[in-house]
Amino acid sequence: MSKPIRVLVVDDSALMRKLIPRILEADSSIEVVGTAMDGAFALKKIEELRPDVVTLDLEMPRMDGLETLRLITKEQQVPVIVCSTHSHEGAYSTFKALAFGAIDFVAKPKGAAAGRLETIAADLIQKIKVASRVKARRNAAQVSAEPPPVEKSRQRAATAPNRIIAIGISTGGPNALQYVLQQIPADFPACILVVQHMPEGFTEMFAKRLNDCCALDVSEARSGDLLLAGRVLICPGNRHLLARRMPRGDMAVLSDSPPVNGHRPSVDVLFHAVAQEFGPSAVGLLMTGMGEDGAEGLGAIKNAGGPTIAQSEDSCVVSGMPRAAMEKGFVGTIVPLEGIGAHLVSHYGSHRRSSERTDGVEKTEKNETQRRIPVSSSRA
Repeated sequence: MSKPIRVLVVDDSALMRKLIPRILEADSSIEVVGTAMDGAFALKKIEELRPDVVTLDLEMPRMDGLETLRLITKEQQVPVIVCSTHSHEGAYSTFKALAFGAIDFVAKPKGAAAGRLETIAADLIQKIKVASRVKARRNAAQVSAEPPPVEKSRQRAATAPNRIIAIGISTGGPNALQYVLQQIPADFPACILVVQHMPEGFTEMFAKRLNDCCALDVSEARSGDLLLAGRVLICPGNRHLLARRMPRGDMAVLSDSPPVNGHRPSVDVLFHAVAQEFGPSAVGLLMTGMGEDGAEGLGAIKNAGGPTIAQSEDSCVVSGMPRAAMEKGFVGTIVPLEGIGAHLVSHYGSHRRSSERTDGVEKTEKNETQRRIPVSSSRA
């Protein structure tokens, strides 16, 4: 029998220091070895108790969560899961925490102050289990906690993209995606659609952060947004993102259909949609993340004639999503994180839209309509 995962809970709320251990210890594979009311106590408890994982509140007196996290990642190398408040300020601090080295985060529900934590129990337990296997930060992406703003070039003409690049990403995603997008120039001729597993209320801040530090135009997707060259659309939390060809242009469509693979947004929903609508013009990219969401959808893009790419396992924080697609034989090209931006630019940075060589295979779009595949109604 394997040893339980030793967890230290850090939160300035006495109620949270009672409730979080209670929901964690409902799982027999987790043992809460201690609690701390602020960062200073937390650092002492880490030295004393040697936990496998720390859950960390960001809003604390004396030494706040961000400073505590900075010292933990610098001196202790203990995986940290951030417990964030569901607010604008909480989202801002959360993305700084991820840049400082937190493995992942959970958003405390709005009823947390009244003791209602049941909605995050399963998510927190799963993320602690994943974090316990990430002994040191494996992500090669080094991003700034407060990236300097990028001066945008003059507004470009709204032009149709040469490709639709669909990206699926989860644990470790915010830093990895920022790292990749910062490598892509403003005149990139493709449109990028992103499903990042993230709760509602955080994706708008995430998109704004990316837009401020990237040359591309990044925004949270809305139904009816046109798919344009140089545009990046981030799927809102708790929605699905699809893409459709419409008379007035290709556009994003949001859906409230049930979760797929336990996720809303789901990568599979996006990948199946772009495979159906864009065939060989679609590109699928699976990046760091736990679980199998996106594997079947990547297979749909491959069957439709589109290139399929996966981030290399050794450059992922968690390699579950890319590995699942690799094991099914759906991945055409494997690229380490530090090479993904250059790969996208070199392969899809040309403004040519029809016959081109991609991933070593000649691709044409003459018979795109005949090569579309249906989207299962359960995924739309």
